[in-house]
Amino acid sequence: MNPLFRLVTLFGGLSLLAVGGGSAVIPDMQRAAVSLGWMSGREFLDLYALSRVAPGPGSLLVTLIGQKVAGLPGAVVATFAMFVPSCLLVHLGARFWNRLREASWRGVAERGLAPVGVGLTYAAGLVLIRGTEHEAAAYALTAVSTVLLSVTRVHPMLVLGAGAALGWAIGL
Repeated sequence: MNPLFRLVTLFGGLSLLAVGGGSAVIPDMQRAAVSLGWMSGREFLDLYALSRVAPGPGSLLVTLIGQKVAGLPGAVVATFAMFVPSCLLVHLGARFWNRLREASWRGVAERGLAPVGVGLTYAAGLVLIRGTEHEAAAYALTAVSTVLLSVTRVHPMLVLGAGAALGWAIGL
C-alpha cells in the first residue's frame, strides 16, 4: 500500500479520536508506527521527545513520523491528515456548543470531560513507558520526572534537560 495513503488513513482516523488532544492517541501512533515497520520503539520515543521540545503543538509528532516514512511529502500529508479532520469537527462542534450556552447540563459535561483528558494523557505516558523503557534506571528516571512535573511548577524544559543529562551520565 502507498505510504502516503497509509499516513492519511492512520492520522485521519486518529485525528477524529484525539479526544482531549493529540496526547490521547500517542499510544496508537506508537503501536502503528512500530507494527508497520516504520520505526523502532526507541526511534518513536526519540521523535516524541523532539516533538515536545520543538516550538508548536506536541501533535507535530505526526509531522516527524510522516517525514520518517515518506520524506517531505509524508510530513505534509501526515500533518494535514492529523489536523484538518479534527479542525473541521471542532469548528462544527463549537458552533453547536455555542447554541447550547444556556443549557444546564453544559457545565456538568465540561467538568466531567476535564478529568478524562488528564487521564488520557497519563495513559499515553504509561503506554510509551511500557513500549520503550526496559531498564530499572530508565523506569526510575521516568517516575521521578513524572512526579516532578505533576506536583511542582518546575518548567518542563528543565526536567527534560536534567533527565537527558542524567540519562546520558548513567548510560541510558
